[in-house]
Amino acid sequence: MEKPKLQASGAVNPRRIREERIRRRGFAVASASTAAVVLALWILIPMAPGWSKVQASFFDWEVFAKTFPKLLSAFLVDIMIFAWSAPLIAVSGLAMALCRDVRSPALFPLKLFAIGYNDVFRGVPVMLVIYLFGFGIPGLGLPRPWNSPYIWGTLALVCTYAAYVAEIIRTGIESIHESQRSAAMSLGLTPSDIMRFVILPQAIRRVIPANMNILIALQKDVALLSVIGPVEILRQAGVEKSLAANFTPYVGASIIFLAVTIPATRYADRLIERQNRQRS
Repeated sequence: MEKPKLQASGAVNPRRIREERIRRRGFAVASASTAAVVLALWILIPMAPGWSKVQASFFDWEVFAKTFPKLLSAFLVDIMIFAWSAPLIAVSGLAMALCRDVRSPALFPLKLFAIGYNDVFRGVPVMLVIYLFGFGIPGLGLPRPWNSPYIWGTLALVCTYAAYVAEIIRTGIESIHESQRSAAMSLGLTPSDIMRFVILPQAIRRVIPANMNILIALQKDVALLSVIGPVEILRQAGVEKSLAANFTPYVGASIIFLAVTIPATRYADRLIERQNRQRS
């Protein structure tokens, strides 16, 4: 009896061909629907009665070209505040997460403090925290440089975002199965060594995508510090708007923010997708 012939190693997999065909068809449909929506907006928006006034107030090319370099220069202040806030938030969030995870009865006050801290700063809007820190603490009559809005504005951002980062890291810690702690204890590791060498390395890797989204939100919320004094991009856009009697500087500021946040968002999405593939 003749044995069935095996498929040649170089033969194309029919299932792969079918999946590729489905993928191409989905891409074509998505592209066509997106093009249709963009074309409809391109045609319908200029037909609105007030479009000419909106175009003159928000999309004046001369105002844009004149103010954009100044907005870029002011954006460096945002980057500066972000650069020193992010490490402080990471350290503070990690400390709060570790306090939430303490299991010794003697350290229960630390856990209670972390719970209260997270509840307060996650429950109060960040704008209100900036007002309270930025105007309340300098009102104590502190000498320079301790009355600087950069210091207290940064502290407001750090306190608020550290609470969110702490909860994200705590979620990562709790996602590690309890059997790993038990196995590490059976090897003679101390609780601090278990957290340092076993739990945290795995937990941090799992929460990197979520913390990337926190960094993106922080980059935007740095602009809120303009309400207490720093001349960053939002305050500079307001100044240019007043000088030109035109809202185009706000559009320029939005473009600068999008140029930073969109690549960071896509990178965070890639991290999440890669993490999901590894888990599956």
